[in-house]
Amino acid sequence: MAVTKVIKIDDKDVTFRASAATPRIYRNLFGRDIFKDLSKLEKDIDKNGEDDLDMFSLEMFENLAYVFAKQGEPDKKFSSPDEWLDQFSTFSIYEILPELISLWGMNIQQQEESKKNFQQLTEK
Repeated sequence: MAVTKVIKIDDKDVTFRASAATPRIYRNLFGRDIFKDLSKLEKDIDKNGEDDLDMFSLEMFENLAYVFAKQGEPDKKFSSPDEWLDQFSTFSIYEILPELISLWGMNIQQQEESKKNFQQLTEK
């Protein structure tokens, strides 16, 4: 089951969604592993603080936000992160990034609970 979160960006409510398909979508679009990228982002924030992310980390954030938004608002046809970002004026990624990390964490937690429930059913 997917997890959805509405986050206000630039006075617009944006629906973000994470599901089991998210890693595949991310990998197909960007050729990268979402688990590694999220881990790197978290480490960079812990190490450098929120105000000092490098350009690569900023791009990873933009890609993650785009994938979550693409899943959350599939009726909106944005073909790239650039096109998606172009609908906003400037906003602080440091306010949005923790929300997206939280969304991903809720999704992972749900998957782990589903596995436990499945194991309990099959052990009987």
